[in-house]
Amino acid sequence: MKADAIRGHLDGLVLAVLEGRPLHGYGVVQALHVRSGGALDVPTGTVYPALHRLERSGLISAKEHTVAGRRRRVYQLTASGRRALNLERSSWQEFATVITAMIQQAPS
Repeated sequence: MKADAIRGHLDGLVLAVLEGRPLHGYGVVQALHVRSGGALDVPTGTVYPALHRLERSGLISAKEHTVAGRRRRVYQLTASGRRALNLERSSWQEFATVITAMIQQAPS
């Protein structure tokens, strides 16, 4: 699947993978790949700006941890992020329903 296919949906996808547990940036990249069954291979250069944007908007928070001498930022959803994810899911369901109906329906 091309990266363009998720344009406009990356923030919601990142929120969704952080819903289960806090992750560091590369963990988010891996979770996107695994949860999509390998269909999404989003570059780190795309994910990190999204993480920073979501943090600035208060939808996720980050804490620094040191693991094996390396500092890592671990991201987790905030209460606002959970609400935003629920709104994203509702919007996506509505969008998917309309597009599916349009694509599968023969013209009258």
